[in-house]
Amino acid sequence: MPATHRLARYALYLLFLLPGLTLASWVTRTPALRDGLSASTEQMGMILFGFSAGAMCGILSAGRLITRFGAHRMMRIGLLGLSAGMLVLAGSSELASAWCAFAGLFIYGIGMGWADIAVNIEGAAVEREIDAPIMTTLHGFFSLGTLVGALAGMGMTALQVPLDLHLVVAALLSAGVTLALAPHAPRASERATNQPTTQAAEFAWGALLSDRRLLLIGFVVLAMALAEGAANDWLPLLMIDGHGFAETTGTLIYLVFTMGMTLGRFAGAPVVRRFGRALTLRASALLGAGSLALVVFCEVPWIAAAAVMLWGIGASLGFPLAISAAGESGAHSDQRVRLAATAGYLAFLVGPPLLGFIGEHHGLRLAMLPVLTLVALAFVVASALREQAPLPADTCEKAS
Repeated sequence: MPATHRLARYALYLLFLLPGLTLASWVTRTPALRDGLSASTEQMGMILFGFSAGAMCGILSAGRLITRFGAHRMMRIGLLGLSAGMLVLAGSSELASAWCAFAGLFIYGIGMGWADIAVNIEGAAVEREIDAPIMTTLHGFFSLGTLVGALAGMGMTALQVPLDLHLVVAALLSAGVTLALAPHAPRASERATNQPTTQAAEFAWGALLSDRRLLLIGFVVLAMALAEGAANDWLPLLMIDGHGFAETTGTLIYLVFTMGMTLGRFAGAPVVRRFGRALTLRASALLGAGSLALVVFCEVPWIAAAAVMLWGIGASLGFPLAISAAGESGAHSDQRVRLAATAGYLAFLVGPPLLGFIGEHHGLRLAMLPVLTLVALAFVVASALREQAPLPADTCEKAS
């Protein structure tokens, strides 16, 4: 592979690290944000819904904008939008304004939606150009970003650094890295020419909605994405309010979750190669359900905290494995992936804030019961994801 292609691929990896880094930066400080705004659990759910609403707007508008401006440009705009949203969120801490916090997370969510879709489109185009999969590694860098951001957030919490200062530094760092690396990112999507026609796409949507197997795959994507999203939005507060940990320790436990996610994604390829996608996905769902049950029902805090690592490992592979299965489940692969991914994004973004309403009346531990139920059902229906062909022995090795 030419060195210029390698440089572009590494730039893409590092740019996909930024959404994870900035996401963990504010997620780890949600207890400080809640206290600064004097918000209840239900009010925090509404504030966090700003991120979900913005991200859904970004995801739904990304296709049209990328068609007009290109994935490379929208990736840069989206990543800079992350920084803009964090600056507004930092202002909400200073002003003690819940509406300002909602607006900051809404802007951040739009940037996340644009950047996420653009980076994945560019990553898929690079895969086709170099004839080697990189998506697992790409998402691994996102998880690595959440790990680095969680470490920074834990340090800032322990040092009692003001929330607004922390967010401003993270926003400026992200913007600087974006401006430095974006010119080196690949433009493979601009060279892609085999795009489906509008008529074919419309035909596929009508046919796909009656595909029972694809709908089951979509359910698995939804359940596993919710398991990941619930942790990203609520885990620090769940450990603090539900199991009595201190604020710094609650942030540390979220760090443990991000470690599980990162390890699972970077180590998942050889596991899939050895045991197959279907068995690995069922094992992931079983591990996720078992660990969630410990977090919800166990009265021993350190056991619940230890289960968080297994929660992260179980949730790490569910989304990418199910998306891959959707793409191979029949004709119109692109539309199948879009349908499954939409279910996943809906659960990841909209589901967790709705858990706040349950948490307000029954506590955050019981608010995780719907997540546990869906992941347990995902284990049951994951038998629909049977391997259609063995994975080539060198495929995963090329991706690393």
